[in-house]
Amino acid sequence: MADFQPNVKTDSKVRSRKNLVKMDMTPMVDLGFLLISFFMFTTNFNKPNVVDLSLPATTESLGNEIDLSNSITLILGENNRVFYHQLDQKSLTSDLLKEVSFDKFGLTNLIERAKKAAKNPSIFTVIIKPTDDANYKNFVDALDEMALTKSQHYGIADMRDWETKIYDDKLK
Repeated sequence: MADFQPNVKTDSKVRSRKNLVKMDMTPMVDLGFLLISFFMFTTNFNKPNVVDLSLPATTESLGNEIDLSNSITLILGENNRVFYHQLDQKSLTSDLLKEVSFDKFGLTNLIERAKKAAKNPSIFTVIIKPTDDANYKNFVDALDEMALTKSQHYGIADMRDWETKIYDDKLK
């Protein structure tokens, strides 16, 4: 705290006394460090990255099914594996379910080639179907590929039973 030390001199003249003030700054320094540490712990240095994902309210609002020549289906599997096809239930076999990698020359080129080969590239749709064994990172990477390839039409769906059977056959 503050101490007052009177300046006592024995002079013959009567003067007003000047009190010297000695102030202890330790509590003020402690308070300063507490405030600095409080603001450092409560401040967000990096804002979290959020993916904007809009899903339809019901499946009835989807309308007609997507033409297979204007779409590609990506199946996200275990161990960072990605499979794709552009076939229907009758045509698809485990041999025709092909694998592609997540690198620049794999998935990106595949989507761009399929978009160019589509009947109507303006409505080209990518359907992403993660399996139960897929990890979240692969799902986010697939969504990032949609941004890289500028694919505006994409959807996320569950695997159908026949796709699950062909996928399991492919892994064996």
